[in-house]
Amino acid sequence: MEETVLVDRHGAWAKVTLNRPDRLNAFNEEMHLRLASLLRELGEDAACRAVLLTGAGRGFCAGQDLGDRRPAADGTPPDLGATIERFYNPLVRRIRALRKPVICAVNGVAAGAGANIAFACDIVLAARSAKFIQSFSRIGLVPDSGGTYLLPRLVGEARAKALAMLAEPLAAEKAESWGLIWKAVDDEALAAEAEALAAHLATQPTEGLALIKEAIHASAHNTLDTQLDMERDLQRRAGRTPDYAEGVSAFLGKRAPSFSGRAS
Repeated sequence: MEETVLVDRHGAWAKVTLNRPDRLNAFNEEMHLRLASLLRELGEDAACRAVLLTGAGRGFCAGQDLGDRRPAADGTPPDLGATIERFYNPLVRRIRALRKPVICAVNGVAAGAGANIAFACDIVLAARSAKFIQSFSRIGLVPDSGGTYLLPRLVGEARAKALAMLAEPLAAEKAESWGLIWKAVDDEALAAEAEALAAHLATQPTEGLALIKEAIHASAHNTLDTQLDMERDLQRRAGRTPDYAEGVSAFLGKRAPSFSGRAS
């Protein structure tokens, strides 16, 4: 039986592919456990300096496989909060906390939790044919996997409410123009462009990128004074890394830098 999530190592970066194409890569428990294990492994692997997340087949991820979360035969409703607590919340936290860039290549529909998992990644590319759908309201649910946190911060309250309440598909190009994603690219160019981006980021000062990620995430709830102090502290740490020394040396020597990605 083929794995529900595939991993392909490419030297200093890894490609992680959601692999239930017959179900538009909708999550079941097995897929959650496999993805959590892989992300934990890649997060702890210092040799892996960037992660690319994508989907197999014609979709990125349709969110939760509802066949796994239907009411019991006696009509008892499932505990959807337990599912979120056990699987989705740890997944979003893990993606946000990885101390290396996480690129998402949205190759088709990204619906429900699938859309919000994409938005939790650091840089999102999408095929022009891709669509993002906050499908929760269609079945009487609330956006999860960070949707109610990320959407208003990315596009503002008015658009966030409309996306969540109307559950209308949002085309990739409009998602780009609204600031939900980094870039919409031609379908046939998506894989190559996403892989090239992952390969590039894997050569960059990994610890410095991790500190950038940390600072930007913290800015959502910090005051200006707190953020200024955080920038000072993170800059102090960045200035002590081997990659800062290498970057300055390369600049002064008019050569391309060779970053190690190490924190010390």
